[in-house]
Amino acid sequence: DLSGWSPKYFPPILVRYANSILKKKMLFGSDWPMISPERWLADFDKIEIKEDVRPLILKDNAMKLLGVGK
Repeated sequence: DLSGWSPKYFPPILVRYANSILKKKMLFGSDWPMISPERWLADFDKIEIKEDVRPLILKDNAMKLLGVGK
C-alpha cells in the first residue's frame, strides 16, 4: 500500500521495480490516507510510471487481490 507516501518521494529503485518485477504486486489503497487522494494522484501523475502499469497500481491489482470484477 503506497497511500501514506507521496509519489514525489519514491526512490528511483521503487519506480524502476514498480515498472517491472513489482508491477502486479503494488497497489494504492488505505482506510485513512495520510495524504488526500487528490494530492497523491496528482503527484503520481508526475512520476515515471509506465502507462500500462498505472491501472495495475491504482485499481487492477486490488481487484485481483479482493477477487472482484471477475
